[in-house]
Amino acid sequence: MKPPESFLKVIRREPTPVTAIDLKTLSEVYDEREIYLSIYVGDYDPSIRHIRKRLSTIMDAVEGKVKENLIESVEMAKEYIYGRPLPRERGRAIFVSAEESLLHVYPLAVEVEPMVVLDTSPFLLPLAKLRDDYEDYAVLYVDSSTAYLYMVRSDIVEKISHLKTYLKNRHKKGGMSQMRFNRLRRESIEHFFNKVVQDLKEELSGVDIRGILILGPGEAKKALYEELPGQLKEKVIDLLDTESDLKEEEIIRMGDERALEDEVKRSEASVEELKEAVLKGVPSAYGPEEVRDALLEGRVRKLVILKDLTIPGWICERCQWIEVRRRPPKKCPRCGGPPSVVDVVEELYELAMRTGSEVEFVSEAPFLEGLGGLGALLRY
Repeated sequence: MKPPESFLKVIRREPTPVTAIDLKTLSEVYDEREIYLSIYVGDYDPSIRHIRKRLSTIMDAVEGKVKENLIESVEMAKEYIYGRPLPRERGRAIFVSAEESLLHVYPLAVEVEPMVVLDTSPFLLPLAKLRDDYEDYAVLYVDSSTAYLYMVRSDIVEKISHLKTYLKNRHKKGGMSQMRFNRLRRESIEHFFNKVVQDLKEELSGVDIRGILILGPGEAKKALYEELPGQLKEKVIDLLDTESDLKEEEIIRMGDERALEDEVKRSEASVEELKEAVLKGVPSAYGPEEVRDALLEGRVRKLVILKDLTIPGWICERCQWIEVRRRPPKKCPRCGGPPSVVDVVEELYELAMRTGSEVEFVSEAPFLEGLGGLGALLRY
């Protein structure tokens, strides 16, 4: 499918959260010919050497209109391929096709492996794996007088709220009664917590995040947790004890560690859910052929894939039929269209994105390895 006109040029000028990249629309872009160049830039100097070598190799391997388009595409994206990194940039993803006038440039705050791919569609698998690793989450630091709310998106940290209340810890002799002082103090804390909850509701409304980590010393975080409405309370990953006056870097480090633990648990839970479905006969599919068929029928609710899995095969660029572990024929036996050699995992991922399936990448899972490296929980 051709890219929509409004989607032809996307050039970000600062590091972009992986979750802010429209992978679904990118997954719907493809052609019968190899006209899409995907370039991933990692650590700058070694990446540039690798990219120059790969581009030279690909140039020697293609000819005719494909080569003309490739030369024009490299020229079109040259300043972004070879430009020095921006502040806080640790990687870059570039998708370009001169023939379609498409150019997407995404500076990233996370590292990527250098890669150059010329294919019939943008190569999205590296971004998909990063997206699985770097889901957005919120960190709330709170004590009885201060609250900081951070959004952490692909190692990009944004402080989005800072609230403070002023509480007197003592009163002068002859002043208000202790009972009245305690009541006013309690009311002040309750007002403060209500304001924090309101800020959370406003800032996180409509935002797709993995969850919320609440950090802080003492009992304030527990008291605040009890004040949260049901929808926010369900998003809380954990309550973590910390020292007072914690530095911002330490808050984020603790948040990252706990968020990673939560991601591992979620991956393990997905594998267990798939295992139970397979053993009990609940609608499921496993192995590349079964999963392919379920995806083409739009029946996959969740696709679970080993992170380092690669499966050779080919795809017909006209009818999008995928064959696993076979050499491509001269033409597709189904429609006569042109076949292309592919990593089947990339194609299955793109199919999952087009059909609205959830995708979970798993680092280690012996059960999943035994199924051929991937499986799917089905809608029906």
